[in-house]
Amino acid sequence: MLKAKKTFSLIIMVTLASCLVLAGCSRNNDAANKNNKSPLVGEKNEEYYMVTFHSGIEYWKGCYKGFEDAGNLYGIKTIYTGGLQYDINQEVTALEQVIAKKPAGIAVTCINPNALDAPIKKAIEAGIPVVTFDADSPRSGRYSFLATNNEYAGEVAAKTLNDQVGSAGGEVVIITFPTQQNHEERVAGFKKALETKYKNLKLVEVANAQGDQTEIAKMLGGILQIHPNIKGVFCTEATSGVAAAAAIKEANKIGQVKIVSFDTDKGTLDAIKSGVISASIAQGTYIMGYQSMNFLYEIKHGLIKSTDGSSKSSGPLPSFVDTGVSVVTKDNVDLFYTK
Repeated sequence: MLKAKKTFSLIIMVTLASCLVLAGCSRNNDAANKNNKSPLVGEKNEEYYMVTFHSGIEYWKGCYKGFEDAGNLYGIKTIYTGGLQYDINQEVTALEQVIAKKPAGIAVTCINPNALDAPIKKAIEAGIPVVTFDADSPRSGRYSFLATNNEYAGEVAAKTLNDQVGSAGGEVVIITFPTQQNHEERVAGFKKALETKYKNLKLVEVANAQGDQTEIAKMLGGILQIHPNIKGVFCTEATSGVAAAAAIKEANKIGQVKIVSFDTDKGTLDAIKSGVISASIAQGTYIMGYQSMNFLYEIKHGLIKSTDGSSKSSGPLPSFVDTGVSVVTKDNVDLFYTK
């Protein structure tokens, strides 16, 4: 009986010892798992913001979709916000409100190359990574700029319009936003191509796109009356392109005046499909958003380090990423509709 009690006591002691060992191993494994967590898995409370101007337009949907998809890969939260109107003060206010929330990172498109310098610098000084996309603030100290090579895109637009107008050439007009750097670069590329390659196209006016589609259409209608021999219109963004299509319809000049627009909103694609707009220059909006999110996450988590965060840095982040363009025509327009 005594021997049985001793044996039973020994079994209990061994069992307790085993439990303690297993518990210790479990704690060690939990700690190891925590320490071995993949650097590509973020925290659920991490918030990354995309900030735009005129935030309700369709163009930004592609950018944010890429931003959101990349964020989902890391398991973090992405938020979209911005100024409701095409207004400098509204976007500055929106960006400052985001900075006050102390997010993990910010991707911002800049309505004006200078207006957002101060808030972007403020964010970076506070330890918040910032990249710009689509439209830049080059002196802000942003880590990187992801966008279309807009001067090249303007050259592509000139070639496309030249192909559409034909060898006879003729007068053309540009409709653009003159205070936005990316639009100025598109105009510069277009003009350069006309001067060096497509001399049969004569630029007779550069018109400023002010107001809504109705006002822009009315403005172009007036230009068509002053210059009745216009053969082509280049619009540096989608709102003007759709407005130009309305003006051409109103003037009964569908097919006589060729329109080359920008971007791939539904209104533009529908006008291409119906033959009112001849072509549009599609930007890599999804890539802008997707890679912006990747850069922000990599900076935040120390996966890639820039020496000083400036656009002239010799660090591993490129100061500029060209996200590419393609030409949308009636032949391939169906490929660009959002599924």
